[in-house]
Amino acid sequence: MQTHQAKRVEIIIEAPMETRLTDALTRAGVTGFTVLPVLGGSGRSGRWTREGQVGRAGMVAVICLIRPERLDTLLEAAFTVVERHIGVVSITDTQVLRAERF
Repeated sequence: MQTHQAKRVEIIIEAPMETRLTDALTRAGVTGFTVLPVLGGSGRSGRWTREGQVGRAGMVAVICLIRPERLDTLLEAAFTVVERHIGVVSITDTQVLRAERF
């Protein structure tokens, strides 16, 4: 089966910022993403959980799979939201089936 190069962008951000982030991605032409709840983790400030250490609403992960040539546009849109809030952006190389969907 043939696979195609893509980029996986994962953005961890405070849940109240989800709509602002996904709206910015949509305006930048991102046609698909997945939003998942984040239960907890550990970072510069130590361990945290959803039960209040990071704010009442917790964190979410917004995951996008895109063509490599669209990466910079997505990152610019995401950074306009993430730069002023708690958040982490990671990018990995991945492969997808059905490249026409991305």
